[in-house]
Amino acid sequence: MDYLSHLNPPQREGVENLEGPTMIIAGAGSGKTRVLTYRIAHLITTKNVDPFSILALTFTNKAAKEMRERIEKVVGTDARNLWMGTFHSVFARILRAEADKLGYPSNFTIYDTEDSKSLIRAIVREMGLDDKVYKQNVVYNRISGAKNNLVSWQNYMNNSVYVSEDEKAQKPKMGAIYKEYVQRCFRSGAMDFDDLLFNTNVLFRDHLDVLNKYQQRFKYVMIDEFQDTNISQYLITKRLSAVHQIYVL
Repeated sequence: MDYLSHLNPPQREGVENLEGPTMIIAGAGSGKTRVLTYRIAHLITTKNVDPFSILALTFTNKAAKEMRERIEKVVGTDARNLWMGTFHSVFARILRAEADKLGYPSNFTIYDTEDSKSLIRAIVREMGLDDKVYKQNVVYNRISGAKNNLVSWQNYMNNSVYVSEDEKAQKPKMGAIYKEYVQRCFRSGAMDFDDLLFNTNVLFRDHLDVLNKYQQRFKYVMIDEFQDTNISQYLITKRLSAVHQIYVL
């Protein structure tokens, strides 16, 4: 294959090792993304792997676009059938398909940061709290941090560490704000950016039939810049790759 001639020996090894878990560790600018890109092309051209069964996750839309364009130059329009994109865009797609399992409409709204902060401001005001103490950015970051660590509002309010930290910070109502925020989003048929990963974890945890469907679909799971994943992203990909155990990091 001509594209293999553009690779040095270690890169070529990463491309041609198509079975089992693989971790590629290299410095910035050394061609890790190129290896991932050509590995996907190699799967399609030499193993006749259906692009629909390949999941490739990136951290930016720009990276996903560039990877898809590179792959398309090698394999043609089949590259358009890849499940490729950012963690949030890919799992938003899955959540829309499975929304009813979680009680959401399939056309749920996705709140951006400003939508979320606006809702937090309204909740703080309606609860009669001091917005100089419960600053929107502080509350938003606290809730976001909890979700990214898979801490629900119920767990948050029952966790002595969180409660103690909030009391020391003179913000004892933080848990109550978190609860109201989540419930208001749900009633509005909306998820925020963090919910796209939090709710995917809930979906796969509580609906094993759904998890099994996507485990069977994605025979190859690949993650660009794996070192940047948080616990929520890690657990999703760990669950998805548990059956075939073929993934690249």
